[in-house]
Amino acid sequence: MRSVAALLAGLALLTCPALAQDFTTLKGHGGPVMGLAVSESGEVASASFDNSVGRWQNRTPQWLEGHAAAVIDLIFLPDGRIASGADDFSIWLWNGTDGRELGRHKGKVTDLAASDDGAVLASASWDGTIGIWPLAEPDAAPAMLDLRDTGANDVAFSPDGRLLYAATSKGDIRVYDLSAPEDDPFRTLVRHGFAINEMVLSPDGSWMAYGAVDGVTRVIDTQTGTVLRDFTLERRPILAMAHHGETGKLAVSDGHGYISVISTETWRIERDFHATRRGPVWALAFSPDGSVIWAGGLDNVVYGWPVELLDRFEPSMGTSHSFLKDPGTMSNGERQFMRKCSICHALEAGNSRKAGPNLNGVFGRLAGTVPGYRYSGTLDGSDIVWTDETIDALFDLGPDNYIPGSKMPMQQIAAPEDRRDLIEFLRVATGNGD
Repeated sequence: MRSVAALLAGLALLTCPALAQDFTTLKGHGGPVMGLAVSESGEVASASFDNSVGRWQNRTPQWLEGHAAAVIDLIFLPDGRIASGADDFSIWLWNGTDGRELGRHKGKVTDLAASDDGAVLASASWDGTIGIWPLAEPDAAPAMLDLRDTGANDVAFSPDGRLLYAATSKGDIRVYDLSAPEDDPFRTLVRHGFAINEMVLSPDGSWMAYGAVDGVTRVIDTQTGTVLRDFTLERRPILAMAHHGETGKLAVSDGHGYISVISTETWRIERDFHATRRGPVWALAFSPDGSVIWAGGLDNVVYGWPVELLDRFEPSMGTSHSFLKDPGTMSNGERQFMRKCSICHALEAGNSRKAGPNLNGVFGRLAGTVPGYRYSGTLDGSDIVWTDETIDALFDLGPDNYIPGSKMPMQQIAAPEDRRDLIEFLRVATGNGD
């Protein structure tokens, strides 16, 4: 059931037609929303833990399926195509609903950026490299910038496309001159010391805002690295940033579920909105006119709020999804399921857009046989049958040891009693109870 606070929030919207009309939800993903992008025409695209990209038209999604793991970031290119990057190390290009793999890293793809003219795509990865992909020559090999000692979390082009900024897991911001010789070293603009997750560059390239794991939110001069403004609050980590140049709005979200809107004209925090009751806000994007801020997080819904009315809304993200339940209301077996399985797997019969196969009726089922689910090749022809013993072994050894090459993320349940309680819960919840 919805909480009393959620019901009151809903009634408040119903009694205020303007708010009800302006508040928007895009529903259909099967997992958390990790990235958002908005085209010049106002089309919203979303990246999700369910391995898919959603293209939303009149709140109706078209699903772009190709990635084999969580999609982390996506952008609209100037020509209208979408580029997406994922946990499966791959980068895809989408023209409408048709897609093809552009290339791969050797680690998770964390961020994508395109030059203003759309000629070049940059990809950041935890494999310690940045890919430079010439989009005008789709079959050309990319140039790879070797970061040597760290992974890349974010990338951004200067307005003229000559410079590339990279935010790293090491905690610095580096500046690469793409017109310089390959052996020319980068310039370090910021040495922060904690991983820097996000960067936003001003339209003229004169200032940059960045957000870090320790919650620091600063604006710096891009020539000297001098701190111009500091908007650090007691919330961490900083997870997403978005800037709308025409209205001079900078949005920042964090792990505590807040969205702050900063005026880059007065350099003041104009809005500080608690968007979610629980969990982080991972993704932000402005509408073309800057009037709406789109956001995504732990639940599988994209939310859109009118910027000027943010302060009038109750927290609405994370109010209706089972993996956000109070642990004290659940049995130990259900808690294990919520922590380890619920984001990827559905229990109820029927189609599911979650990243993993449906678990309904799992006991006695041959692994790799749920109709319509795209399994990894390692499960083709598998002789594993899911029983108390095989499920126990899966979480005792960990998926990467029990089924090497499986798409299932690495996780273990160390305590035998916790594995036993999980199995007992699954027997009832998946329709296999005695």
